[in-house]
Amino acid sequence: MDWELDKKRPLCPQICEQLCIMIARDDLKPGDKIMSVREVALLAQVTPNTVQKSYEQLEQQGVIYSRRGAGWFVSENQEIAQDVRKQYIRSKTEEYIRNMQILGLTGDEIETYVKEFINE
Repeated sequence: MDWELDKKRPLCPQICEQLCIMIARDDLKPGDKIMSVREVALLAQVTPNTVQKSYEQLEQQGVIYSRRGAGWFVSENQEIAQDVRKQYIRSKTEEYIRNMQILGLTGDEIETYVKEFINE
């Protein structure tokens, strides 16, 4: 996973998004151990405190959990992993549609372009 973050945007949400992408793509499965705070901090070139805050946010959402002395893990609740995937897909779809509407496309035109690209 590419940990290059956009320094113009808040870092914590980007770290959360990267981990959610990994869960949504099934790169990380329920119960899998995730990289330590220090490892992610080194890869993303941010402070460990930034990564810790991101992990804590995901923990509050029930996406990951920590075990003292063992590290951080993806929630074993399959529904949470599925919800993360659905939320991510929904947000990216909404973003795409908003961008196309800004360009002045109608729903039918957006649908036509999507079908065209899927069939390529």
